[in-house]
Amino acid sequence: MLMKKAGLSLFLLLSSLTEGSAFVSCNASCKGKKAFFASSGPRSSLGESGLEGNRRAPTPNEIAIMDEMITKLANAQPTELPNAVSKAIRVVSSPQFFMRIAQRSDMEQDEEQKEKLSVLASNIARTLEAVVSTTENRLDERSKEVEQVVKAAAEPDTGEFLWPLTPERCEAIQAEMRKLDPGALDESFLLTIDAWMNKSMQDGMDGMVGILQKVLQAYAGTAVSRARDALATQVGAAVTGTSEQEAEAIVSEAQASKAPSSGAIVLEKLLAMDTETWDSEIRNAVSSEEVKLTELKSELQGTMEGVVLGLENGSMMQQVQAEYLRELMTRIEAASD
Repeated sequence: MLMKKAGLSLFLLLSSLTEGSAFVSCNASCKGKKAFFASSGPRSSLGESGLEGNRRAPTPNEIAIMDEMITKLANAQPTELPNAVSKAIRVVSSPQFFMRIAQRSDMEQDEEQKEKLSVLASNIARTLEAVVSTTENRLDERSKEVEQVVKAAAEPDTGEFLWPLTPERCEAIQAEMRKLDPGALDESFLLTIDAWMNKSMQDGMDGMVGILQKVLQAYAGTAVSRARDALATQVGAAVTGTSEQEAEAIVSEAQASKAPSSGAIVLEKLLAMDTETWDSEIRNAVSSEEVKLTELKSELQGTMEGVVLGLENGSMMQQVQAEYLRELMTRIEAASD
């Protein structure tokens, strides 16, 4: 099924998405499975962005994240605020965050701490003005990378977007994502995708929402795979007492001389493929005795603990990757039923 009327060019479609899309929903909360793993059937409709903002009361977990961030920022030096705020701008820029600071201030008995929270709110407000301006510039830059990946979903002969995507187009998205520099896959990259998702839903472009979900999934798989390599290097540096560059050489040499575990091999395959093929790949790997489910679950659990916990708490990067890995764990556990 064509996502839009036949003859709509790739240029016009991408132009409609990039127009006025900068810094949309940066203060929202991740909706979860509905955002990243919706049905890929014809004209599937989400009805709302994967990031839903401040339309509901915060959950206990979200309050805990805000409290942790408030304590962290309250104890930070003024010079450290811009970097800390930019890493968690989705949380810090929300009205709920400032309401939580006010609630904490009202509950505080110590006048010194009460004043500290009041000053914090003012400092964050001023810092946000500068950070938002910088973030908008980064979103403009990241639009080029997102556009590069989205273009891979278009049919090469006609330039039209078909939905559901063919396996070839899904593979093309994965390949294009892996071409991007690791530094490009940052918080601004995800904010840009969310902005495009919002614009797509406003324009009734349900198929493009699905395509952008595929882009998010490809991002998560690529980011997690790269993080696994980086984690191995960091552990190697800690164990050997060498620099990360020296440790990387040591780890590479060790990996070359020692075959990776079956769990690691299969997990890397899953991270590099479209999520629609996960179930069949897991079943085939288990039935062929390429890997045991317990080994695969153990490898994934270690990745979840090492990779997700190392990301900024409350950031989109953490939430997208965590949701992706939780979904993969659900699929693996379902294979044992």
